[in-house]
Amino acid sequence: MNNKRGRLWSALILIMLSAALLPATAYANVKYATFTKNSAGSLVWLQPAYIPIDVIGEDLYLADPQDPSVRTVSSMQHPKDIYIDSDDQIFIADTGNNRIVHLDRDGKLIRYITVPESPLNKPEGVFVTEAGDIFIADTGNRRIVKLDNNGKMVQEIAKPSSPFISDTFVFTPVKLIVDERGFLYVASQGSYEGLLVLDPDGSLQGYFGTNQTVLSALDALKRWLYTEEMYAREVQKRPETINSLATDGSGFIYTVTGGAISGNQLKKLNSRGDNMLRSSQGSFGEFRAADTRDLAPTALKTPQLIDVAVDSDGNIAVVDQQFKYISHYDSNGNLLYFWGGPSSAGTSQIGLMKSPAALDFNSRNELYVLDDQENIIQKFRMSEFGGKVIQANKLTLSGFYTESEQLWREVLRMNAEFPPAIEGLAQAAFKKEQYIEAGKLFKAVGNQEGYSESFWQTRLQWFQKNFSWIASIILIGFLLMVGLEKWPVTRRLRAKWRSRERSRNPLITHFKHAFYILRHPVDGFTAIRYEGKGTYWSAAILIAGTYSALLIREYVTSFSFQLTAFVNVYTVFTQFFIVWITWVIANYLVSSIYRGEGRFRDIFIGSAYALVPYILIGIPLAFLSNAMTLSESSIYHFISQGLVIWIGLLMFWNTQWIHNYSVGETLINIFLTLVTMIVIGILLFITLGLTSDFISFLYEIYQEVSLR
Repeated sequence: MNNKRGRLWSALILIMLSAALLPATAYANVKYATFTKNSAGSLVWLQPAYIPIDVIGEDLYLADPQDPSVRTVSSMQHPKDIYIDSDDQIFIADTGNNRIVHLDRDGKLIRYITVPESPLNKPEGVFVTEAGDIFIADTGNRRIVKLDNNGKMVQEIAKPSSPFISDTFVFTPVKLIVDERGFLYVASQGSYEGLLVLDPDGSLQGYFGTNQTVLSALDALKRWLYTEEMYAREVQKRPETINSLATDGSGFIYTVTGGAISGNQLKKLNSRGDNMLRSSQGSFGEFRAADTRDLAPTALKTPQLIDVAVDSDGNIAVVDQQFKYISHYDSNGNLLYFWGGPSSAGTSQIGLMKSPAALDFNSRNELYVLDDQENIIQKFRMSEFGGKVIQANKLTLSGFYTESEQLWREVLRMNAEFPPAIEGLAQAAFKKEQYIEAGKLFKAVGNQEGYSESFWQTRLQWFQKNFSWIASIILIGFLLMVGLEKWPVTRRLRAKWRSRERSRNPLITHFKHAFYILRHPVDGFTAIRYEGKGTYWSAAILIAGTYSALLIREYVTSFSFQLTAFVNVYTVFTQFFIVWITWVIANYLVSSIYRGEGRFRDIFIGSAYALVPYILIGIPLAFLSNAMTLSESSIYHFISQGLVIWIGLLMFWNTQWIHNYSVGETLINIFLTLVTMIVIGILLFITLGLTSDFISFLYEIYQEVSLR
């Protein structure tokens, strides 16, 4: 019995020790999910990249001046900014308490900075230089305060005097940074011109990082239709203002913008103000499509980035106040992962946020996130998975593809669908001249450029290996052509073919007319109207052939020119057929009113025959694309665009000669046809919507009656 009890206790102790020594990737009890996105924009689930390890700011206190041993709770009130200096000391803009909270690297209180000689008023930004100087965006007092490392005021910067600043401009600094020269970059409320650049004396040197004005289609229409006087009465569109900014050790300046802007919410600006980031998804700040369902109908459906931070490896983190996610990108702007989410309204949940306001990294790349509703800072440490991702990605971005391979394989063992790991292995395979494997991996991750480059190298190696055979086959083929051309038997066969009896099959005759139209469009379309050439059957077969050509191009076209991951044959058919038949119906309706001579039969057949070039060229081009790379993309796009122009011209001539129009009348007819197509589309949309509602209404009545 004693031996059994001893073994039981030994097993329990072993289990407890094993649980205590589990790596961070084993933490499955975090309250949030971590995701990334693949090339198609679909979500990929990941294990946690960051693990919450501490909550800071709950134990702040005020000591009684008479008796320091007596302390009262002094929680933060709506803090707006956090900055971590090179010694990992933490500075917080405690806005509601009109102070700066200074903590040590462990989150213990060092002091409160209140500037008694000139009290702060709702400060929203703080920055500390390497020399220990403290710069505060004293928002309520509309000034910037510079303090020494003892908290004594050294300088006060108010609204700069400059001809480039209007008299109506209100200087309200909210965030700021200071570069190595001592120049200040200041984000001010309502400053649509961008960041204010101030020299060490506080004089304006210019603006930096201005956002572009976002104009809707309605705004563009107004500018086109309105007179200058009318447009001047409109509310002027201004660029969105910058919410926050940060800098890194290389001198780049990072800005984030919220509002209605849908692109370039995050920028990495060099000294000239050029944005160095390009998002593969088109925008920054990640969220799930399901997250928009709970938003109010009038709410913006775009992320509202409120702050940005850069770690010691140049990776970028941004926090979104709308969906409460923290998104991580590498130094080139490629998405690594995003995580977080809103905390429950009635409780506090570690790892989740109610109102994230700011974030920053310390020297160990631990992440601190400030919540201005909970009035706390949550501290996150990178998990084993996140650490390997950062380490491997750093090697890849530095060009050490082979060295990063083992790390990426370890990442894939943890998560086999992580796109950056597949991309890293593709780069490593390309570096080792394993071009076929590299092409497969680039295709799996959706990198068209990498796939094309790998295929170019594979094609080059194949040509080098088989050039002698290719040259021999071409030479022998040429000699055979010359020999057969002069061979008497060939001449007799050619003469017999020319004198053969022509087929009297009507369907074949009508198909021949389709090819005749390609060479003689005017005579061909006129013959459809006045000589009865063409039938509904031949037109239907050509429509089916065009649909088949569309599917073949979707399935066969090289990945270098087409990123389609999934082809829905029903969607392709619906989109193609609805557009085509709507054109036929709309053209018939317009021509019936606008002096057209063509019958419905003529329009139907002529519009089908005009699609023949897509069958003749589209299918071979799809197969040919598999032997081409992006280096030959100009050839591919020239043929594709030429094909569209050719079909457009045939449609134009079809409309002109079937209805016996002049050129001007044809243009008017086509314009009215397009307008009619839009009207038909709107009517169909309304009809389908009302029908669906009516069916739902009838079903509800049926349920009500049946239940009673």
